[in-house]
Amino acid sequence: MLNAQQTAEWFRERDGFLLLTHVRPDGDTIGSAAGLCAGLRALGKTAYLLPNPELTESTEPYAVPCHAPEDFLPETVVTVDIAALSLLPENAKAYADRIDFAIDHHPSHEDFSPAFVRPEAAATGEMIYDILCHLGPITPEMALPLYVAVSTDSGCFAYGNTTAYTHAVAAALIRTGIDIQPVNKTFFRTKSRKRLQLEADMLNNMELMDKDRVVLLTVPLSLMERVQATEYDAEDLSALGPQIQGVDCAATFRELRPDVWKISLRTGSRVNATQVCGLLGGGGHMAAAGCTVKAPLEDAKRQLLDAVAQIVPDFHR
Repeated sequence: MLNAQQTAEWFRERDGFLLLTHVRPDGDTIGSAAGLCAGLRALGKTAYLLPNPELTESTEPYAVPCHAPEDFLPETVVTVDIAALSLLPENAKAYADRIDFAIDHHPSHEDFSPAFVRPEAAATGEMIYDILCHLGPITPEMALPLYVAVSTDSGCFAYGNTTAYTHAVAAALIRTGIDIQPVNKTFFRTKSRKRLQLEADMLNNMELMDKDRVVLLTVPLSLMERVQATEYDAEDLSALGPQIQGVDCAATFRELRPDVWKISLRTGSRVNATQVCGLLGGGGHMAAAGCTVKAPLEDAKRQLLDAVAQIVPDFHR
């Protein structure tokens, strides 16, 4: 496995880059890929992002300027913030057997290619920053999407994964002269009316257990249809549960297709989210992980709670 300097040299020796982002793209995968794309272009390299069909209004402005033309034939394919091949969007699966390199910060990262993996990083954006520092000066064009990456994956520097180095990277990015206020407003201080309706329903129907330390929140397809919510409205709904006082294990069940539930788990120190989701075929970080369960909702809940019970000795339903 390579470090940041070795990874920088790897990029310096190659060209014709296509950067892949993950399904249900967040600020880290898009911001990291866009920042890397800008850095490679500053070196005179040809670099693009594969268009992600699930982009939302918040991430679109950073990805679209980097989108690859339909006839682009890449020489080098790189995944950004992708822990497993199962997280490739449909249009990226054609590249699954020809990935040349991976950059990721998930402890559950699968060994599907040569890689630079740093599980202690709060965001893949921190790692991209380190790579680009070895390739030349950080410009505002690189810094803005990297700030999106670092700030969103650290919850605006409020999550437990935030370190002194996370703040140092953010400070260095800000010193390039970027305007971070629109980013903070978009990602952390703005909610659509439909989003507020989703949150209201989730809270009205939440289930508390384990002495109110565990909460289950659900977002069925029927709710999305009733509210007429978009993916933009439903972005990062998993952040709601941990805000409930006393909760240290919040599971958000989002129905992707009939009886197919994406479970997003957000936890405190008592519950290892990676271990819980690993029992259900998923993965992620110690305090933030996910998995997908194909089952009716009540069975999906039971599977999740059974997994929590295996990991947490003092869990009581």
